[in-house]
Amino acid sequence: MQSKGVLLGIDFGTGGCKVSAVSEDGSLLADASVEYPTEYPRRGWSEQNPADWYAAMCRALREVSEKGVDLSRTISVAFDGSTHNAVLLDADMEPVRKTIMWTDQRSVKECEYLGENYRDKIFSTTYQMPTPTWTLPQMMWLKSNEPEVLAKTKNVLFVKDYVRYLVTGVAVTDYIEAQGTLFFDMEKMDWSPELVGLSGLDFSALPKMVKPTEVVGKVASSSSRDTGIPEGTPVVCGTSDSAVEDYGAGAIEPGDCILKLATAGNVNVMTSAAHPFKSTLTYSHVIDGMWYTVSATNAAALCQRWFRDTFCAEEKALAESSKRRVFDIMDELAGKSPIGSGGVMFHPYLQGERSPYWDADLRASFTGVSISSTKGDFARALLEGVAFSLKDCYGSIEEIGLKVKRIFLIGGGARSRLWSSIISNVFNKTVLVPVPGDASYGAALLAGVGAGIFSTPAESVRKCLKIGRQVEPEAAESEFYSKLFENYKAVHDALAPVYKKEKLQNNHQG
Repeated sequence: MQSKGVLLGIDFGTGGCKVSAVSEDGSLLADASVEYPTEYPRRGWSEQNPADWYAAMCRALREVSEKGVDLSRTISVAFDGSTHNAVLLDADMEPVRKTIMWTDQRSVKECEYLGENYRDKIFSTTYQMPTPTWTLPQMMWLKSNEPEVLAKTKNVLFVKDYVRYLVTGVAVTDYIEAQGTLFFDMEKMDWSPELVGLSGLDFSALPKMVKPTEVVGKVASSSSRDTGIPEGTPVVCGTSDSAVEDYGAGAIEPGDCILKLATAGNVNVMTSAAHPFKSTLTYSHVIDGMWYTVSATNAAALCQRWFRDTFCAEEKALAESSKRRVFDIMDELAGKSPIGSGGVMFHPYLQGERSPYWDADLRASFTGVSISSTKGDFARALLEGVAFSLKDCYGSIEEIGLKVKRIFLIGGGARSRLWSSIISNVFNKTVLVPVPGDASYGAALLAGVGAGIFSTPAESVRKCLKIGRQVEPEAAESEFYSKLFENYKAVHDALAPVYKKEKLQNNHQG
């Protein structure tokens, strides 16, 4: 019988909401995930309906309750979410349009303008380079194409902040989330008036900033009825999903490295000082004084979902009839294919690419297909291709010269023993798989810090986190993948000009 208090971590990832209920000693009581849709109205566009996030959260909380968690014992709640995604609200705090997501690539021209005219200013102020991922060029696109939207915008929040506002009635953000806009001054730790001015947003629309561990409000009566969380429960601000999952997975010391297999894929290295670099991203850590450097691919587990929905109707039906996870069945299919996938190779550029190419024109591809290629070859090639993409990202970390002492593998893809093994062999490094080690668990620990259960974020991790598996590389497979990785890069180099040419032809025809 549950007798202790409950810490709730609520994660709004790119593909869905996950809720983790954690006890005061860090034990996972239960979790639940609910997907929400992303709309792709045009090639390269990516949008979500803010109403879907709250609905998904309420459903996930119901599922956690149905699994035996007594939500009436909730001590505190903390939120996290994917960053860069501005929720534009009118004077009544109602959304004025669907949210442009960080995977959206429509603002290429705006980024070219920023690069030509403000490149040095932006990099020195924000520690980042302008690409379509960031909020600033997204807003500039709206200024040129939907000016009426910005005219109606009187308040700006971000994904987790908007849902937290619906729960508490308090509209704030945290400084790590703000770093994802490209109009945040890293040295002053405040909004940059000059860069905000480029966005077309009114400076007065931007939210107040607080620390991720700060209690910012309490659960309101209306949201208590929707969620099952008691009215008056303290709500901690939280922060971006990458920051909170790095912390929650155990990366709390310089040299710790996170490999993330979620909707997107990340290679994050913890540092004791900021290391701005033009092909990576730079963010503050949850722990005061620490930073982390990010090299990221746009599509990781997203590729699996795309493959599932496009090619795996049979596997989905089998999963439903057998009450199994469809991804486990897909893993079994991939496991029947040999290392190297029978010559089939996958490049995961479903939505262009970030690190290390920063090329919105890249597109995904299967190459090396022959008459003997099987469905299992394609399924395995997808896992290998994402691993190669992360290895490509890791090259930027090596270029900077950051030291890596241990690697943690996180995200939904880390549940796959096959994918974990492929990652270890591609990197030729020992990989630690923390349990639970995801963003919602990190958010729950952050809720505990805010509530005073733990004195510091570092203490919460040292007391609570466990390593579920340690994956060791196999010499022969690592050597094979090292050679195959060179082919992977060569295929990219050969096809990148083709996609650029295709874009020019499409623009000419348009």
